[in-house]
Amino acid sequence: MREIVSIHIGQAGIQTGNSCWELYCLEHRINPDGQMPSDQTVGWGDDSFNTFFSETGSGKHVPRALYVDLEPTVCDEVRSGTYKQLYHPDQIMSGKEDAANNYARGHYTVGKELIDSAVDKIRKMADNCTGLQGFLVFHATGGGTGSGFGSLLLERLSVDFGRKSKLSFAVTPSPQVSTAVVEPYNSVLSTHALLEH
Repeated sequence: MREIVSIHIGQAGIQTGNSCWELYCLEHRINPDGQMPSDQTVGWGDDSFNTFFSETGSGKHVPRALYVDLEPTVCDEVRSGTYKQLYHPDQIMSGKEDAANNYARGHYTVGKELIDSAVDKIRKMADNCTGLQGFLVFHATGGGTGSGFGSLLLERLSVDFGRKSKLSFAVTPSPQVSTAVVEPYNSVLSTHALLEH
């Protein structure tokens, strides 16, 4: 089987991830608690959903996903939302302070504290795959976490999983709906990592 690990970084990545996993569940008829009533065969049969989901011994389907944010509020929405039972608690990680729309804080200071833990969790998910195809990375380039921490994580993925594909879904800032004046700077800084890694 060819598996894919999804990584959702920062507010935009996590909110995009919530919508994506809701659609994946609807497409494969998986309930918000991870159960698949139409699947009477645990571990074999039609397993097209195994690209995105891993199946536990009890028949629960858990997304191959990691949610990372440097501050807890958006992650708490996932922990208390409709699909809270879908995820393993280790898949949702958050820090104590955000990057404050600052690439440098997400990449060099606050992000540095979480990067090793995040890479360990990704490596653990990758080790549980029989044929890892690559990674889907969801983030924004305008915020501090999505740009700074996202760049740092892409660098680490290139080092640890150099031959695996990495597909980035990046929300790019627009002057019409800008929330911070530093968004263009964050975007330019993170674009270097997106092109490089």
